Amino acid sequence: MVFSSLEFLFAFVPAFFVLYFLLPQRFRNALLLLGSLIFYAYGTWDQPLYILLFLASAAVNWFVGLCIARRRHPRLWLTVGLIYDFGWLFVFKYANFMFSSVQSLLDSLIPSSGITLPGVELVLPIGISFYTFQIVSYIIDVYRRTTAAERSVLKLSAYLYMFPQLIAGPIVTYSSIRDQMDKPNISFSRVDEGLKDFTYGLGLKVLLANRIGGLWADVGDFGFDCISTPLAWLGIIAFSMQLYFDFYGYSLMAVGLGKMLGFDFPHNFRHPYTAKSMTEFWRRWHITLGSWFREYVYIPLGGNRKGTLFTIGNMLVVWAFTGLWHGASWNFVLWGLSLFVLLVLEKLFLKRWLDRIPLLGHTYMFFAVTLTWLIFAVTDFSQMAMYFERLFPFLPGEPFMLVEGDWLTLGKQYGGLLLVGMLFCTKLPERLYDRFKNTFIGTVVLLAVFWGSAYYLYLGLNDPFLYFRF
Repeated sequence: MVFSSLEFLFAFVPAFFVLYFLLPQRFRNALLLLGSLIFYAYGTWDQPLYILLFLASAAVNWFVGLCIARRRHPRLWLTVGLIYDFGWLFVFKYANFMFSSVQSLLDSLIPSSGITLPGVELVLPIGISFYTFQIVSYIIDVYRRTTAAERSVLKLSAYLYMFPQLIAGPIVTYSSIRDQMDKPNISFSRVDEGLKDFTYGLGLKVLLANRIGGLWADVGDFGFDCISTPLAWLGIIAFSMQLYFDFYGYSLMAVGLGKMLGFDFPHNFRHPYTAKSMTEFWRRWHITLGSWFREYVYIPLGGNRKGTLFTIGNMLVVWAFTGLWHGASWNFVLWGLSLFVLLVLEKLFLKRWLDRIPLLGHTYMFFAVTLTWLIFAVTDFSQMAMYFERLFPFLPGEPFMLVEGDWLTLGKQYGGLLLVGMLFCTKLPERLYDRFKNTFIGTVVLLAVFWGSAYYLYLGLNDPFLYFRF
């Protein structure tokens, strides 16, 4: 089940929240856990093993947390928990990537060896990267004594499986939400505000991300080998916007649902496309993931406390892991390393110039982030190289056939949406939303957004959330 589905909007949400508001507080965590399990099981019913794995994660880490809190061999128990959590993540997400990479290396080095490694073809459990990072943060915080071990397995399970942020974040640490698990801040005004945030996010997903994404899909249907340079740029800009509004919309919906439940989730985006550098962009994009890597990887490695050389080494580790976290494919490794190179250059000298000349900074950021999204989007390196040749026709490459006027045809179809998308990448729409959301006009507009989104969903014009694959 996903937020942008008629089943969720018109069946799950009304039934769940009626029960949630009617029940006394002492029963709400149990209902939240039950509702979250139903939400998750809806999409994994044909894979019961994944549901059992899902349930075991909270139970095992609850036990590990209690063992760490007793302070008898806490490092050993932390290691056990980390091996368990990351072990399953490795098996489902990275095992096949590792075996296939080693197989390719063997075939290239020893073509006649006859060695064939076993393949591991497993379907990635939905949300495993997100809930693994959340529960790992919990046992590390218990080990650091920055949070107490939770004695109620029900409460810890309700936190871990909470359906608003279960599948694609934001990544919420237990220490930031622990008190709210006992006393959620529920009021009519917060429910009203949460509904409006949810509706705004739904509109970004259904009315912007899905429709702009059609241009990127059409470029793929044309084939990278025969698109013109203008269409190549329109296509990758469309993908950049689709990814942003898709994930930003989901995060807003999660924050809105959290408010309705009485919880304050962290915001995951802060107008990243208004940044003046890649450093600033990544402080504004997927903020909770960046915070997780900073808190649990970068700082433990030493952060920036041991000089420039060690700082660069720590950044390399973080961005290599960031790339791999997004996908078990070499293009994601290259994507992470390309970001590492850009951020190191900015740290050493480039950012000082970008900060002095804002127009130069914005222009540089736009081109840099667009080109890195191409590495992110295209897994096949030959197709990726071909697309770069289309973006920059002066690069050496094979001659190709063009579809006459391709960019004009699709530009007329999607030009208006791209302009609206560019506008919504700025701070203006959110400022207007904050100003008018509690007025009559704002309410009418949000109702139109909701029913317009529902209409598109009824027509079947919906795409899965892009970040579900991670």
